[in-house]
Amino acid sequence: MARTALVTGGTRGIGEAVSVALHEAGCRVAANYGGNDERARDFTGRTGIPAYRFDVGDFEAVTEGVARIEAELGPVDILVNNAGITRDGTLHRMGFDSWDDVIRTNLSSCFNCSRAVIEGMRARKFGRIVNIGSINGQGGQYGQVNYAAAKSGIHGFTKALAQEGAAQGITVNAIAPGYVDTDMVRAVPERVLERIVERIPVGRLGQARDIARGVVFLTADDADFITGSTLSINGGQHMY
Repeated sequence: MARTALVTGGTRGIGEAVSVALHEAGCRVAANYGGNDERARDFTGRTGIPAYRFDVGDFEAVTEGVARIEAELGPVDILVNNAGITRDGTLHRMGFDSWDDVIRTNLSSCFNCSRAVIEGMRARKFGRIVNIGSINGQGGQYGQVNYAAAKSGIHGFTKALAQEGAAQGITVNAIAPGYVDTDMVRAVPERVLERIVERIPVGRLGQARDIARGVVFLTADDADFITGSTLSINGGQHMY
């Protein structure tokens, strides 16, 4: 039976790889995006996966977006909370907007999207939720108090919701990627990136497909005994 999957931030970077991997695994996939219509059209043209524009930080927009997806593709069985942004800066220089934007997009979105699908999952006695955290939510990072707080919050959110969903056939897990070769990481100054790679035991940046494989594993029907876990995919950089 084909499952319907929603991937937030699903048209680029890690999200694109996850959307494609779930599609190849036989899922009907809805890829959410926030604003880049041209990129979304290109993504759909290349992959055949429909893209849905709505702001994951806006509760009402998420409710409406999920209702549209379910009307067109079917009830959402798999949710991958992947959407994320950075607004880096040290705390003493950080404005409230830089804090609020990251918390809203990276963490509040997990509540918004999970809330929109959880009742249906409970009624059907099946659900798979995977939240994309970060190595920097596990170990912290200079200049990222907002991002680290949001990603750390995701890990706590995952463990609590896993306890709520377990008896209803719903698993909730997190993946904590290390440094992955995406637009976000490529924006890091070259000299800084070189130092980061030096600290990765496998000697390279991750690839988006590395994370996507983890998502496919955790969302499989027979992954029902794995819940409340955080899968670290970071090349050995942080062992936690």
